[in-house]
Amino acid sequence: MKKIISLLLCCTFSLAHAGEAEIRQSLQSKFPGIGKLEHVAKTPYSGLYEVVVGEQLLYADEQGQYLFDGSIIEVKSRTDLTEQRRHALFAIDFNTLPLNLAVKKVKGNGQRKMAYFTDPNCGFCRKLEKELSQVNDVTLYLFMYPIFQGSAEIVRNVHCAKDPVKAWDELMLKGKAPATASCKTPTDQVMALAKKLRVNGTPNLIFADGTQVPGYLPAAELEKHLNASK
Repeated sequence: MKKIISLLLCCTFSLAHAGEAEIRQSLQSKFPGIGKLEHVAKTPYSGLYEVVVGEQLLYADEQGQYLFDGSIIEVKSRTDLTEQRRHALFAIDFNTLPLNLAVKKVKGNGQRKMAYFTDPNCGFCRKLEKELSQVNDVTLYLFMYPIFQGSAEIVRNVHCAKDPVKAWDELMLKGKAPATASCKTPTDQVMALAKKLRVNGTPNLIFADGTQVPGYLPAAELEKHLNASK
């Protein structure tokens, strides 16, 4: 995808004037491997069009000659309008998540909510757990997504432990591996869910307002997102 985006950014189109349909047709004809263009729409910003390619939000000029990759900032308020649009375009309906597939962890009053995809062999997932240990009054839904080598067995042992939450915490915070166990796990369903939501790595956070944040966040940033989505 990055290679395709790079090609798009360095090339121009030959259209004298374009609209949504023309921009879509031009991109798809010149780059047949680009995949599905999920969204092309005119913005209120100087005639620009927003173009969604995979998980990328790009901009095209109204003549269809250039593509831009970057953020649009409203100068007066210093608001990142592109980030706002990303939140809207890539938001997930939290209430539709199959939370029964996740390991549920309640901290404090549990009023705030967050779901996340995680892997036991992911270094940033371990960092995330250390940050989450500083966050209270939240209900966490852990979708165990074994994408690293050797993770599937560990995920099974956690799911099948007498207390999965305790087994996960001891593993991620103390380095204590769970005992070998066997039972039916939801791993296949979680893998299918990750594919549907286009989760390409771990950790991947989903807040109650539908905001999806790929990657690790420190405790202070987690608090901000949790409070904003409450």
